Amino acid sequence: MADEIESRVWWKRTDILIAIGVIAVVLMLIVPIPAILLDFLIAISFSIGLITIITVMYMKRVIDLSVFPSLLLVTTVYRLAVNVSSTRLILLKGPAFQGKIIKAFGQFVIGGNYVVGIIIFLILIAVQFIVIMKGATRVSEVAARFTLDAMPGKQMAIDADISAGLITEEEAIKKRVDIQREADFYGAMDGASKFVQGDVKVSLLITIINIIGGLIIGMAIRGETLSSAVATYTMLTIGDGLVAQIPSLMMSTATGIIVTRAVSMNDLGTELTSQLLNQPRTLWIGAGFLIFLAILPGFPKIPLIILGAAMSIFAFYLRRGMKVKEEAKLGLKKEKEEVTKGPESVLGLLQIDPIALEIGYNLIPLVDPDQGGDLLERVTMIRRQSAIEFGLIFPPIRIRDNMRLDPNTYSIKIKGVEVGKGSIRMGKYLAMNPGNVKEKIEGEETVEPAFGLPAIWIDEANREKAERLGYTVVDAPSVIATHMTEVIKSYASEVLGRQDVQALLNSLSTDYSVVVDEVKKSGATIGDIQKILKGLLREGVSIRDLVTIMETIADYFPSVKGPDELIELVRQALSRQICQQYSDPEKKIPVITVSKEVEEEIRNSIVETERGKKFAMEPGEQKKLLTGITDEVKKIREKGLKPVFLTSPEIRAIFSNIVSSIVPHAAVLSSFEIATDIRLEAVGNIAF
Repeated sequence: MADEIESRVWWKRTDILIAIGVIAVVLMLIVPIPAILLDFLIAISFSIGLITIITVMYMKRVIDLSVFPSLLLVTTVYRLAVNVSSTRLILLKGPAFQGKIIKAFGQFVIGGNYVVGIIIFLILIAVQFIVIMKGATRVSEVAARFTLDAMPGKQMAIDADISAGLITEEEAIKKRVDIQREADFYGAMDGASKFVQGDVKVSLLITIINIIGGLIIGMAIRGETLSSAVATYTMLTIGDGLVAQIPSLMMSTATGIIVTRAVSMNDLGTELTSQLLNQPRTLWIGAGFLIFLAILPGFPKIPLIILGAAMSIFAFYLRRGMKVKEEAKLGLKKEKEEVTKGPESVLGLLQIDPIALEIGYNLIPLVDPDQGGDLLERVTMIRRQSAIEFGLIFPPIRIRDNMRLDPNTYSIKIKGVEVGKGSIRMGKYLAMNPGNVKEKIEGEETVEPAFGLPAIWIDEANREKAERLGYTVVDAPSVIATHMTEVIKSYASEVLGRQDVQALLNSLSTDYSVVVDEVKKSGATIGDIQKILKGLLREGVSIRDLVTIMETIADYFPSVKGPDELIELVRQALSRQICQQYSDPEKKIPVITVSKEVEEEIRNSIVETERGKKFAMEPGEQKKLLTGITDEVKKIREKGLKPVFLTSPEIRAIFSNIVSSIVPHAAVLSSFEIATDIRLEAVGNIAF
């Protein structure tokens, strides 16, 4: 019933009204209309022009009135239709024409003198066509070109803000849409301004035709004298032309304003007063110049003195207002300083950055864009790549200089604790031997900080030679970036906090609200989910497929409360993703198997405690196990393969803890985590 009532209120359907209006404009070109209706339509034309120019002055961004190009076309056609209708009535009625607005412009505005009317009409056309539209058209062309050229840079800036965590995905989408709308707007304005140019030309042509046609009709058909016909038709035609050109001039001015305004924070009036009148000295100088002119003989004294005095008074009050603002700012600054001196300021010292990079002063050029440094951009790319690889948005990485460090040293800290350190030789390159290069190159021997491999610092002159010999050569920023990447991989689980987990759930609930609701109903807390996600990240498993992870938690949490068992169930649900991480293009994984005797010994050494399962093997047996693992890993690496272990599901987690203590980043899979399309190839076996 409510829908029926709403549909009956036809005047609320603006789309229908606009469609009817467009059809009416077309009919105006064909069907004669009475004089009283013509006056009404002319008043509408004036109203549209006035509303448009005021709206443009109050808008802050060009996309706030993105419909303007279409509005410009519609209003131009509307004015031409009114012009055609008025021309028809003038020629048909002659002296009996009753259009009051046109007659008012012809008699009152131009004083009944058609010569003055012609001059004013030509001046309006010259101002509109030569001054306003020529400039607006040129500005539209340049703005469209530069807006399109700047789009890639703006898109990259948005991507960088997302990677830095400064904006959300929704905000980024809105910014991208605004950029596209702005480009489309200026592109449309480049062509829409041609409509008004054509309107001016047609109005001039219609005016000439009206005068000539009126003289012919008046003298040949109505038998009027030449002077009478000239006075009647010229006055009415000029009045008609002014009635058409004044709204057109408003639209042209609005066009010029909208294309010359950059993106701003306030409306035009506020910006003009804040930017043009923000210097009292300019007003003092202007006032002095006007008073000086008043002293000179022949100049009008009263207007110049009044205007100069007004400018002086305005400058005085403006200066006093600026002093008050400065005093207020100074007082606020002192209050802030007093606050920072108080005991509350100590709380700021307790804040710890999740990830921080400290550099010696010799390395500052690496982060200074003015000196060609691109380390900031590389760090941004690291955060983006980590988000793609691990599904975790790392907090912004703070980079600061530390005068206590060696000038060429950098330090990577996680929650204030140093986890990585290295030295850089500015202006040099790090050359690493991949293992198949026999010839040694000249340089300073060192150790690559990320992987601990032997390397050599070489000069730029030897770079090409080193690459030709087969060395892997990287520059100083790449060394730090690689080290940062490895640190993030190793310590991703430590960076993940409960606030981060909540942010991930909030993002997931946008498209998968049902999954998030089921997890909440299962009784799993943020802390429980954090333990599971940290357990996955600790072994290098990406949490990007958060939907599968949450669905598994929702399925098993009510019955399986232990985080270790839940982690194993989640890993099994992510089996295809885990296998893809370690398989070759042929979907084959070389694995090191564990014998049944070793598995049985490990299983018997597992002790259940309040904090979960613990490994308690006899020292002698444990030493034999660690020796066997080390020997097999060495054999695998000699073959150029990565160590991947395969165990039963019951001991996988415990065996992973054993392996990680001697072989960092080694993968331990269970038989339940192998996807159906994956082939296993046993390349080693651990046995007593």
